[in-house]
Amino acid sequence: MANAKLEAVPSVDIEEGVFKYVLIKIKDKGTCDDAASFKTIVRGYKDCQWHSDIFERINASCQIMGLEAEVLGGGKIEHDPSAKKIKVYGQSQGYGKADHEETKKILLSQYPNYTIQIAD
Repeated sequence: MANAKLEAVPSVDIEEGVFKYVLIKIKDKGTCDDAASFKTIVRGYKDCQWHSDIFERINASCQIMGLEAEVLGGGKIEHDPSAKKIKVYGQSQGYGKADHEETKKILLSQYPNYTIQIAD
């Protein structure tokens, strides 16, 4: 059975341009640790100066929904909608490097017609 709380959270929320991002695991507080009880999401916003700013924003909204959030790592994203290109690279000093392959997989679910490049 699917978890309605997790399904209500979009897998991707990013902007246009260059910005920091975090890979976040969200979990329903009322469930065990099986695969159906969590979801990995990508978040990135230009108005957030630090990776922790992004996490604080997401964590606050998750708590309202009865979800727990955990940062899996961070990096940067360059998003060019006109060229249908996304570049994922870098790392967070505070959270470490996100799994950019996992990030790419999640981004492709939202942007299937994009070219998504990973660079280190």
